Amino acid sequence: MTERSDQKERVGIVVSDKMDKTVVVAVERKTQHPLYKRVITRTSKFKAHDESNECREGDKVKIIETRPISKHKNWAVKEIVERAE
Repeated sequence: MTERSDQKERVGIVVSDKMDKTVVVAVERKTQHPLYKRVITRTSKFKAHDESNECREGDKVKIIETRPISKHKNWAVKEIVERAE
């Protein structure tokens, strides 16, 4: 992967590694409720390309946006930040 500054990066937790060369990463973000002004947590799931199949469930990973790899997959695992225990 080439280094580009305009690519989006996210950090999340691997929730599934059952597919071949693909992991599902849950990314949490905090946002304010529009009416009640309370901070709420929103979760988005991304399918990310893991070429070497080294990610496991529970790992904290950094993913980066790429060109579309398949119908639902346009993110790739950049690095494993923290291993699951």
